Amino acid sequence: MALGVGIVGLPNVGKSTLFNAITKAGALAANYPFATIDKNVGIVTMPDERLDALSKVFTKGDRVPPIILTAVEFVDIAGLVRGAHKGEGLGNQFLANIREVAAIAHVVRCFDDENIIHVEGRVDPRGDLETINTELALADLQSLEKRADRLRKTARTIKEDKELLDIADPVLALLNEGRPARAFEGGEPEARTKAFRNLGLLTAKPMIYVANVAEEDLPDGANSAYVAAVREYAHAAEGSAEVVIVSARIEAELADLAADEAAEYLQSMGLSEPGLNRLVRVAYRMLGLRTFITSGEKEVRAWTIRAGDKAPQAAGVIHTDLERGFIRAETIDWDKMVSAGGWSAAKEKGWVRIEGKDYVVQDGDILNILHQG
Repeated sequence: MALGVGIVGLPNVGKSTLFNAITKAGALAANYPFATIDKNVGIVTMPDERLDALSKVFTKGDRVPPIILTAVEFVDIAGLVRGAHKGEGLGNQFLANIREVAAIAHVVRCFDDENIIHVEGRVDPRGDLETINTELALADLQSLEKRADRLRKTARTIKEDKELLDIADPVLALLNEGRPARAFEGGEPEARTKAFRNLGLLTAKPMIYVANVAEEDLPDGANSAYVAAVREYAHAAEGSAEVVIVSARIEAELADLAADEAAEYLQSMGLSEPGLNRLVRVAYRMLGLRTFITSGEKEVRAWTIRAGDKAPQAAGVIHTDLERGFIRAETIDWDKMVSAGGWSAAKEKGWVRIEGKDYVVQDGDILNILHQG
């Protein structure tokens, strides 16, 4: 499921270093503005301990079923600068790249290092956040004002345009107040999402704030005034916005180590997992995605669906023939399968449910699709 998370921020805040760490794709990370000009894309698998536990359940002798993880697409977008909405610093190209992604990971510098140039000459997380969010809002204002003018001419005779205008006008008011389009909560969620997509609004995209900290501020940045400023801004601007703490430099070092060496390195720093694992999980959730599982002796596999998808749609992710011929799905919670030790024992315990076409698949469900043809 190709849904991208765009990594954005001012130049030299650690975006490309972060991107290199999570994708190992080798994006250019140089100490000067606009080192990244072309869009870099990488697919990142999402860690999932549930699949490790299920693989042990279905291991027979020395035959260990392979684990196939789900993934998130990350896009490294070159650094924005003040005036990007007017084309400054290749702004038009960068904003176009942001329009193509489904969510935004906004990286902000929360460390001091005189050897790394800051594009505006100082370390000021709140100022950086305001610069980027203002540029996105101004770009939305420009495009939405023009679109609303056109809609006002057609809304009287075209129902769809009237519905768009009913959302465009209050969103314009929010943008003028300095608030993002995603703060608009009017109308039905599905209609709102469709309208945002139609209007091409940058500030309608889910936003994750990524605080790039020094090693000593791991794991949670509790003693960092910079991180406190990011959290205060995120809460004030959006209430429920998520802040993920990472050290891009440490993550880059971890990415170059073998698995056992990386585990030892994490342990030496008192960390239970890489910060990037948390980022990937948050991104997955912010994209409105969920995971269901198929499991057996041949493989244990995670599949990606949208929140709210029903059993036939989940079947279609595996193969379109399964959706067309869907009859029902044998379903069990993943942890109950682990407790039971396999399908036969789970059925004997009465833990396997039979779900039909109207069943909304839950995150962590194991499905066995029964179908015609």
